[in-house]
Amino acid sequence: MTIRDGFIGTVGATPLIRINSLSELTGCEILAKAEHLQPGGSVKDRAARHIVLTAEQEGKLGGSGPRELVEGTAGNTGIGLALVCRARGYTCHIVIPDNQSAEKIELLRALGAVLHLVPAKPFADQGNYYHVARRLAEERGAFWADQFENTANARAHIETTGPEIVAEVGRVDGFVCASGTGGTIGGISHFLKAQSAATQCYLVDCEGSSLYNHVTHGTLDATGSSVLEGIGIRRITKNFAMAQLDGAFVGTDKESVQMVHWLLEHDGLFVGGSAGLNCVGAVKLARKLGPGTTVVTMLTDGAGRYTSRLFNDHWLVEKALIPASVTDLAFVS
Repeated sequence: MTIRDGFIGTVGATPLIRINSLSELTGCEILAKAEHLQPGGSVKDRAARHIVLTAEQEGKLGGSGPRELVEGTAGNTGIGLALVCRARGYTCHIVIPDNQSAEKIELLRALGAVLHLVPAKPFADQGNYYHVARRLAEERGAFWADQFENTANARAHIETTGPEIVAEVGRVDGFVCASGTGGTIGGISHFLKAQSAATQCYLVDCEGSSLYNHVTHGTLDATGSSVLEGIGIRRITKNFAMAQLDGAFVGTDKESVQMVHWLLEHDGLFVGGSAGLNCVGAVKLARKLGPGTTVVTMLTDGAGRYTSRLFNDHWLVEKALIPASVTDLAFVS
Protein backbone atom coordinates (compact mmCIF):
# COMPACT_ATOMS: atom_id res chain seq x y z
CA MET A 1 0.00 0.00 0.00
CA THR A 2 1.13 3.56 -0.72
CA ILE A 3 1.19 6.10 2.13
CA ARG A 4 -0.62 9.27 1.05
CA ASP A 5 0.73 12.76 1.77
CA GLY A 6 -1.86 14.21 4.13
CA PHE A 7 -5.31 15.35 3.00
CA ILE A 8 -4.00 16.64 -0.34
CA GLY A 9 -2.55 13.24 -1.15
CA THR A 10 -5.84 11.45 -0.58
CA VAL A 11 -7.68 13.29 -3.38
CA GLY A 12 -8.18 11.27 -6.56
CA ALA A 13 -7.66 7.60 -7.45
CA THR A 14 -11.28 6.72 -6.68
CA PRO A 15 -12.56 3.24 -7.56
CA LEU A 16 -14.28 2.67 -10.88
CA ILE A 17 -17.27 0.47 -10.12
CA ARG A 18 -19.66 -1.57 -12.24
CA ILE A 19 -23.28 -0.60 -11.61
CA ASN A 20 -24.67 -4.10 -11.81
CA SER A 21 -28.38 -3.34 -12.11
CA LEU A 22 -27.97 -0.84 -14.94
CA SER A 23 -25.44 -3.02 -16.75
CA GLU A 24 -27.63 -6.11 -16.64
CA LEU A 25 -30.77 -4.31 -17.81
CA THR A 26 -29.08 -2.47 -20.71
CA GLY A 27 -26.67 -5.20 -21.83
CA CYS A 28 -23.83 -2.69 -21.56
CA GLU A 29 -21.02 -2.26 -19.08
CA ILE A 30 -22.09 0.83 -17.13
CA LEU A 31 -19.21 1.96 -14.95
CA ALA A 32 -18.94 4.94 -12.61
CA LYS A 33 -16.10 6.73 -10.87
CA ALA A 34 -16.99 6.63 -7.17
CA GLU A 35 -16.32 10.31 -6.48
CA HIS A 36 -18.64 10.17 -3.47
CA LEU A 37 -15.74 8.33 -1.79
CA GLN A 38 -13.38 11.31 -2.10
CA PRO A 39 -12.05 12.53 1.27
CA GLY A 40 -14.29 15.60 1.09
CA GLY A 41 -17.18 13.58 -0.30
CA SER A 42 -17.42 14.77 -3.89
CA VAL A 43 -15.77 15.11 -7.28
CA LYS A 44 -15.15 18.77 -6.44
CA ASP A 45 -12.23 17.77 -4.21
CA ARG A 46 -10.21 17.36 -7.41
CA ALA A 47 -10.96 20.88 -8.61
CA ALA A 48 -10.40 22.37 -5.15
CA ARG A 49 -6.96 20.80 -4.82
CA HIS A 50 -5.89 21.81 -8.32
CA ILE A 51 -7.16 25.38 -8.00
CA VAL A 52 -5.27 25.91 -4.74
CA LEU A 53 -2.03 24.24 -5.83
CA THR A 54 -2.06 26.11 -9.14
CA ALA A 55 -2.64 29.42 -7.34
CA GLU A 56 0.33 28.67 -5.08
CA GLN A 57 2.55 27.87 -8.07
CA GLU A 58 1.52 31.13 -9.73
CA GLY A 59 2.18 33.19 -6.59
CA LYS A 60 -1.50 34.13 -6.16
CA LEU A 61 -1.94 32.36 -2.82
CA GLY A 62 0.43 31.72 0.09
CA GLY A 63 4.07 32.73 0.33
CA SER A 64 4.19 36.52 0.02
CA GLY A 65 0.68 36.51 -1.48
CA PRO A 66 -2.74 36.48 0.17
CA ARG A 67 -3.60 33.84 2.76
CA GLU A 68 -7.34 34.16 2.24
CA LEU A 69 -9.40 32.43 -0.43
CA VAL A 70 -12.93 33.38 -1.52
CA GLU A 71 -15.31 31.31 -3.59
CA GLY A 72 -18.95 31.37 -4.60
CA THR A 73 -20.33 27.84 -4.62
CA ALA A 74 -23.47 25.74 -4.31
CA GLY A 75 -21.65 23.68 -1.71
CA ASN A 76 -19.39 20.86 -2.82
CA THR A 77 -16.54 22.97 -4.20
CA GLY A 78 -16.74 25.01 -1.02
CA ILE A 79 -16.41 21.87 1.08
CA GLY A 80 -13.37 20.75 -0.89
CA LEU A 81 -11.81 24.22 -0.69
CA ALA A 82 -12.49 24.48 3.05
CA LEU A 83 -10.61 21.23 3.62
CA VAL A 84 -7.72 22.10 1.31
CA CYS A 85 -7.43 25.52 2.97
CA ARG A 86 -7.34 23.90 6.41
CA ALA A 87 -4.58 21.59 5.20
CA ARG A 88 -2.58 24.49 3.71
CA GLY A 89 -3.19 27.07 6.46
CA TYR A 90 -5.49 29.51 4.64
CA THR A 91 -8.73 31.22 5.65
CA CYS A 92 -11.62 30.15 3.41
CA HIS A 93 -14.58 32.45 2.71
CA ILE A 94 -17.57 30.78 1.05
CA VAL A 95 -20.46 32.69 -0.55
CA ILE A 96 -23.40 30.31 -0.92
CA PRO A 97 -27.05 30.71 -1.96
CA ASP A 98 -29.37 30.30 1.01
CA ASN A 99 -31.54 27.75 -0.83
CA GLN A 100 -28.92 24.99 -0.68
CA SER A 101 -29.42 21.97 1.56
CA ALA A 102 -29.04 22.53 5.29
CA GLU A 103 -26.60 19.61 5.45
CA LYS A 104 -24.10 21.32 3.15
CA ILE A 105 -24.37 24.66 4.92
CA GLU A 106 -23.83 23.13 8.36
CA LEU A 107 -20.92 21.04 7.09
CA LEU A 108 -19.20 24.13 5.72
CA ARG A 109 -19.55 25.78 9.14
CA ALA A 110 -18.15 22.70 10.85
CA LEU A 111 -15.13 22.76 8.53
CA GLY A 112 -14.29 26.30 9.61
CA ALA A 113 -15.31 28.17 6.46
CA VAL A 114 -16.42 31.77 6.92
CA LEU A 115 -19.92 31.62 5.44
CA HIS A 116 -21.67 34.42 3.54
CA LEU A 117 -25.26 33.32 2.87
CA VAL A 118 -26.97 35.29 0.09
CA PRO A 119 -30.45 35.09 -1.46
CA ALA A 120 -30.65 32.91 -4.58
CA LYS A 121 -30.67 35.25 -7.57
CA PRO A 122 -30.14 34.81 -11.33
CA PHE A 123 -26.67 35.36 -12.77
CA ALA A 124 -27.72 38.65 -14.39
CA ASP A 125 -28.43 40.07 -10.92
CA GLN A 126 -25.39 41.56 -9.16
CA GLY A 127 -26.65 39.91 -5.97
CA ASN A 128 -25.95 36.47 -7.47
CA TYR A 129 -23.47 34.54 -5.34
CA TYR A 130 -20.85 34.55 -8.13
CA HIS A 131 -20.73 38.34 -8.28
CA VAL A 132 -20.86 38.70 -4.49
CA ALA A 133 -17.84 36.38 -4.20
CA ARG A 134 -15.88 38.36 -6.81
CA ARG A 135 -16.53 41.64 -4.98
CA LEU A 136 -15.70 40.13 -1.59
CA ALA A 137 -12.35 38.88 -2.89
CA GLU A 138 -11.57 42.32 -4.31
CA GLU A 139 -12.52 44.05 -1.06
CA ARG A 140 -10.40 41.71 1.07
CA GLY A 141 -7.45 41.44 -1.31
CA ALA A 142 -8.02 37.69 -1.26
CA PHE A 143 -7.54 35.05 -3.94
CA TRP A 144 -10.78 34.40 -5.83
CA ALA A 145 -10.98 30.73 -6.80
CA ASP A 146 -13.51 31.44 -9.60
CA GLN A 147 -14.27 27.78 -10.29
CA PHE A 148 -16.47 28.62 -13.29
CA GLU A 149 -13.82 30.48 -15.31
CA ASN A 150 -10.60 29.21 -13.73
CA THR A 151 -9.50 26.41 -16.06
CA ALA A 152 -7.41 24.80 -13.33
CA ASN A 153 -10.79 23.19 -12.64
CA ALA A 154 -10.92 21.33 -15.97
CA ARG A 155 -7.18 20.67 -15.93
CA ALA A 156 -7.64 18.70 -12.71
CA HIS A 157 -9.66 16.20 -14.75
CA ILE A 158 -7.33 16.27 -17.75
CA GLU A 159 -4.44 15.41 -15.45
CA THR A 160 -6.14 12.97 -13.04
CA THR A 161 -9.68 11.73 -13.72
CA GLY A 162 -9.35 11.13 -17.45
CA PRO A 163 -6.07 9.20 -17.18
CA GLU A 164 -7.48 7.15 -14.29
CA ILE A 165 -10.50 6.12 -16.39
CA VAL A 166 -8.38 5.06 -19.36
CA ALA A 167 -5.96 3.15 -17.12
CA GLU A 168 -8.84 1.30 -15.46
CA VAL A 169 -11.05 0.60 -18.48
CA GLY A 170 -8.89 0.64 -21.56
CA ARG A 171 -11.49 1.21 -24.27
CA VAL A 172 -14.25 3.69 -23.41
CA ASP A 173 -17.14 3.63 -25.89
CA GLY A 174 -19.09 6.38 -24.20
CA PHE A 175 -18.78 8.95 -21.43
CA VAL A 176 -21.64 11.02 -20.05
CA CYS A 177 -22.13 13.44 -17.17
CA ALA A 178 -23.92 16.63 -16.18
CA SER A 179 -22.35 20.08 -15.93
CA GLY A 180 -22.30 22.89 -13.41
CA THR A 181 -19.03 24.78 -13.75
CA GLY A 182 -18.14 22.59 -16.74
CA GLY A 183 -14.86 21.45 -15.21
CA THR A 184 -15.63 17.74 -14.93
CA ILE A 185 -17.20 17.25 -18.35
CA GLY A 186 -14.83 19.73 -19.96
CA GLY A 187 -11.69 18.07 -18.66
CA ILE A 188 -12.70 14.42 -18.98
CA SER A 189 -14.21 14.71 -22.48
CA HIS A 190 -11.17 16.71 -23.62
CA PHE A 191 -8.84 13.96 -22.40
CA LEU A 192 -10.90 11.03 -23.68
CA LYS A 193 -11.25 12.53 -27.15
CA ALA A 194 -7.49 13.08 -27.28
CA GLN A 195 -7.03 9.39 -26.52
CA SER A 196 -9.64 8.19 -29.04
CA ALA A 197 -11.87 10.24 -31.30
CA ALA A 198 -14.24 7.25 -31.39
CA THR A 199 -15.24 7.72 -27.75
CA GLN A 200 -18.73 9.22 -27.70
CA CYS A 201 -18.91 12.01 -25.11
CA TYR A 202 -22.34 13.27 -24.08
CA LEU A 203 -23.80 15.86 -21.74
CA VAL A 204 -26.85 15.02 -19.65
CA ASP A 205 -28.51 18.29 -18.70
CA CYS A 206 -31.10 19.05 -16.05
CA GLU A 207 -34.33 20.96 -16.53
CA GLY A 208 -33.96 24.73 -16.56
CA SER A 209 -30.40 24.66 -17.93
CA SER A 210 -29.29 26.04 -21.30
CA LEU A 211 -26.54 23.56 -22.08
CA TYR A 212 -28.65 20.94 -23.87
CA ASN A 213 -29.88 23.60 -26.30
CA HIS A 214 -26.36 24.97 -26.68
CA VAL A 215 -24.98 21.55 -27.66
CA THR A 216 -27.87 20.51 -29.91
CA HIS A 217 -29.14 23.82 -31.35
CA GLY A 218 -26.44 26.42 -30.68
CA THR A 219 -28.72 28.55 -28.51
CA LEU A 220 -28.93 29.36 -24.80
CA ASP A 221 -32.69 28.92 -24.58
CA ALA A 222 -33.97 27.44 -21.34
CA THR A 223 -37.29 26.84 -19.63
CA GLY A 224 -38.29 25.61 -16.21
CA SER A 225 -36.07 24.84 -13.24
CA SER A 226 -34.59 21.91 -11.36
CA VAL A 227 -34.37 20.84 -7.72
CA LEU A 228 -30.98 19.24 -8.38
CA GLU A 229 -28.14 21.13 -6.69
CA GLY A 230 -24.82 22.18 -8.20
CA ILE A 231 -25.63 21.46 -11.85
CA GLY A 232 -27.28 23.31 -14.69
CA ILE A 233 -26.33 26.75 -15.96
CA ARG A 234 -27.46 29.30 -18.52
CA ARG A 235 -24.12 30.50 -19.82
CA ILE A 236 -20.97 29.00 -21.33
CA THR A 237 -18.02 29.01 -18.95
CA LYS A 238 -14.37 28.70 -19.96
CA ASN A 239 -14.34 25.24 -18.41
CA PHE A 240 -17.38 24.04 -20.34
CA ALA A 241 -15.95 25.51 -23.54
CA MET A 242 -13.16 22.92 -23.26
CA ALA A 243 -15.67 20.05 -23.59
CA GLN A 244 -15.60 17.96 -26.75
CA LEU A 245 -19.10 16.58 -27.09
CA ASP A 246 -20.96 14.43 -29.60
CA GLY A 247 -24.41 15.24 -28.27
CA ALA A 248 -26.63 15.80 -25.25
CA PHE A 249 -29.60 14.39 -23.39
CA VAL A 250 -32.05 15.96 -20.97
CA GLY A 251 -32.80 14.20 -17.70
CA THR A 252 -35.81 15.26 -15.67
CA ASP A 253 -35.98 15.73 -11.90
CA LYS A 254 -38.38 12.77 -11.73
CA GLU A 255 -35.97 10.50 -13.58
CA SER A 256 -33.06 11.64 -11.41
CA VAL A 257 -34.84 11.19 -8.09
CA GLN A 258 -36.17 7.81 -9.19
CA MET A 259 -32.62 6.82 -10.13
CA VAL A 260 -31.26 7.88 -6.72
CA HIS A 261 -33.78 5.56 -5.03
CA TRP A 262 -33.21 2.83 -7.65
CA LEU A 263 -29.45 2.81 -7.04
CA LEU A 264 -29.94 2.49 -3.29
CA GLU A 265 -32.57 -0.24 -3.64
CA HIS A 266 -30.80 -2.32 -6.29
CA ASP A 267 -27.09 -1.57 -5.88
CA GLY A 268 -26.62 -0.29 -2.34
CA LEU A 269 -25.30 3.01 -3.71
CA PHE A 270 -26.29 6.02 -1.59
CA VAL A 271 -25.66 8.96 -3.92
CA GLY A 272 -26.97 12.45 -4.57
CA GLY A 273 -29.20 13.92 -7.24
CA SER A 274 -26.48 14.86 -9.73
CA ALA A 275 -25.15 11.28 -9.56
CA GLY A 276 -28.71 10.12 -10.20
CA LEU A 277 -28.89 12.38 -13.25
CA ASN A 278 -25.54 11.07 -14.49
CA CYS A 279 -26.81 7.49 -14.26
CA VAL A 280 -29.97 8.49 -16.13
CA GLY A 281 -27.62 9.81 -18.82
CA ALA A 282 -25.62 6.58 -18.74
CA VAL A 283 -28.76 4.53 -19.44
CA LYS A 284 -29.74 6.85 -22.30
CA LEU A 285 -26.26 6.66 -23.81
CA ALA A 286 -26.12 2.87 -23.37
CA ARG A 287 -29.40 2.55 -25.26
CA LYS A 288 -28.03 4.78 -28.00
CA LEU A 289 -24.73 2.93 -28.37
CA GLY A 290 -26.24 -0.54 -28.05
CA PRO A 291 -25.47 -3.76 -26.13
CA GLY A 292 -21.88 -4.75 -25.55
CA THR A 293 -20.53 -1.22 -25.23
CA THR A 294 -18.82 0.34 -22.21
CA VAL A 295 -20.24 3.57 -20.79
CA VAL A 296 -18.58 5.56 -18.01
CA THR A 297 -20.15 8.20 -15.78
CA MET A 298 -19.57 9.88 -12.41
CA LEU A 299 -21.07 9.28 -8.96
CA THR A 300 -20.44 12.90 -8.09
CA ASP A 301 -21.36 12.92 -4.40
CA GLY A 302 -23.20 11.02 -1.70
CA ALA A 303 -26.82 11.38 -0.61
CA GLY A 304 -25.92 12.27 2.98
CA ARG A 305 -25.91 15.95 2.00
CA TYR A 306 -29.49 15.74 0.72
CA THR A 307 -31.35 13.40 3.06
CA SER A 308 -33.64 16.21 4.22
CA ARG A 309 -34.79 16.47 0.61
CA LEU A 310 -34.24 13.35 -1.49
CA PHE A 311 -35.27 11.00 1.33
CA ASN A 312 -37.87 13.22 2.97
CA ASP A 313 -41.42 12.14 2.05
CA HIS A 314 -42.87 15.56 2.83
CA TRP A 315 -40.40 17.33 0.51
CA LEU A 316 -40.85 14.71 -2.22
CA VAL A 317 -44.64 15.07 -2.08
CA GLU A 318 -44.38 18.86 -2.15
CA LYS A 319 -42.21 18.63 -5.28
CA ALA A 320 -44.36 15.85 -6.84
CA LEU A 321 -41.30 13.60 -6.94
CA ILE A 322 -42.37 10.57 -4.91
CA PRO A 323 -40.42 7.66 -6.47
CA ALA A 324 -42.16 4.43 -7.37
CA SER A 325 -40.69 1.02 -6.61
CA VAL A 326 -39.90 -0.44 -10.04
CA THR A 327 -38.10 -3.49 -11.42
CA ASP A 328 -37.03 -2.16 -14.82
CA LEU A 329 -35.71 1.07 -16.31
CA ALA A 330 -38.92 2.23 -17.95
CA PHE A 331 -38.80 5.39 -15.82
CA VAL A 332 -35.86 6.56 -17.97
CA SER A 333 -37.42 7.73 -21.21
